Amino acid sequence: MLKPDKFFTPSGYIYNELFKTTDLVWEAIAQISPVIKKLISPNLSQIRREGSLVLEDTLLENGAMIRAGAYLDGDEIEIGEGALIEPSAYVKGPTIIGKNSVVRHSAYIRGNVILGKNSVAGHSTEIKNSALLEESKAGHFAYIGDSILGAVNLGAGTKLANLKLTGEEVRVKVAGKIYKTGLRKFGAIMGDGVQTGCNSVTMPGTILAQNAAVYPNLTARGYYPAGTIIKLRQNIEEMELNL
Repeated sequence: MLKPDKFFTPSGYIYNELFKTTDLVWEAIAQISPVIKKLISPNLSQIRREGSLVLEDTLLENGAMIRAGAYLDGDEIEIGEGALIEPSAYVKGPTIIGKNSVVRHSAYIRGNVILGKNSVAGHSTEIKNSALLEESKAGHFAYIGDSILGAVNLGAGTKLANLKLTGEEVRVKVAGKIYKTGLRKFGAIMGDGVQTGCNSVTMPGTILAQNAAVYPNLTARGYYPAGTIIKLRQNIEEMELNL
């Protein structure tokens, strides 16, 4: 139920390295940094010699495009074939940007980030210590911290909270059993096919199995099995305005 292959398509070198020694899916969060260090092939040395701020559009040998105004913080950054870094995006290493992925205007990649191929870090989206696997889309105003996402689609304004107000270890309850994760910071696990509506929030340690869906303006917490739809019902009252 909680093994990685129950959440993600088991393919690609990043998947193989990230989950090689894990039994419970969230254990891979602690592997993000060492996996990046093992796999990364930095390819921005020429650009970085001219400063962190990219002053003119730059086409890499692999066809990746870095637009003028992007900021590259650190040498440990790999930009994959055909990827696009838009103006005013901030990318901090160590980070791997996969093939044909897009880091949009004003996105903030804070380091220890894997953005798998054909994925999107959208406008004003912030990502830290997280792995977004292939075909993962966070298109608008998202916060993703200490999380692992498969081929998901996050609605605008989705926030994955990663720290309890008390600062305590995050625990996960699944099928009546409570698991101690050993993690103080743990955002969410989202399997392939998961969708979230606009302005939805997940509490620390939320786990959404494949094809689960979170409706807009809703706060989700805990574990949700594959195919679950999480809805919020509210009563809307109309009144006359006496002027």
